[in-house]
Amino acid sequence: MEILTAEFFQRALIGGLLIGITAPLIGIFLVLRRLSMIGDTLAHVTIAGVALGFLIQANPIWVGLAFAVLASFAIEKLRKAYKAYAELSIAIIMSGGVALASLFFTLGIGYNTDVLFGSIYTLSREDLYIVGAVTLVVIAVVALFFKEFFLLTFEEDAAVVSGLPVKLFNLLITVLTALVISTAIKIVGALLVSALITIPAACSLLIARSFKSSVIFSVIIAEIAVVIGLIMAGIWNLAPGATIVLLLIGMLIVTLIGKKGLNA
Repeated sequence: MEILTAEFFQRALIGGLLIGITAPLIGIFLVLRRLSMIGDTLAHVTIAGVALGFLIQANPIWVGLAFAVLASFAIEKLRKAYKAYAELSIAIIMSGGVALASLFFTLGIGYNTDVLFGSIYTLSREDLYIVGAVTLVVIAVVALFFKEFFLLTFEEDAAVVSGLPVKLFNLLITVLTALVISTAIKIVGALLVSALITIPAACSLLIARSFKSSVIFSVIIAEIAVVIGLIMAGIWNLAPGATIVLLLIGMLIVTLIGKKGLNA
């Protein structure tokens, strides 16, 4: 239990709690708009940025964040070019991200498992400041444009008719997703980051009776998984990111069983 009072564990807990707010907050919009795979795509592109950061000895989070934001612009451009085949943009950008990551890794640093599976215990104060700043930005933007995001999610055609700048808000959601993913990669890893975005939303949609309550439930579920997952990982020396994700999957299974039991 001594690990719970260690400074590195407390930094990990703070970072996890912050990501536990932003990831499901954005995830609920992505899931409802059937854009869950965009999380995986931006995660793969961010790996390339992080690899380049290591290669040129720059801050990997900043470089990964820049790559993710650039990729979000590219996705929106491709979605406009292939309106009838929007999923093409995700496949193309994901392929490019994997290719670049592979190239950068083989240029000199080798494959870094911390990037793939996270390294939350190595969060520095600077990392926390970046995660904290992204959290504030995401909360502020979602709170400011909650009605617009709601309309865009459920009635995009009505949003266009009402004069809402749909393209701008689509881009805004994509950029926010890029910010969240690039900061979450160090916590749960590129291969697991989309789980933190999608699974809390999947759980909340089973139990919530309104959109607002689904947003609240998804954040609560993510926070519970982060806190319990980190404590379990700390006590039993488990991989933190994997423990959090497996806990989320367990919570989803329990929710599904509970929902089925209530409907029986």
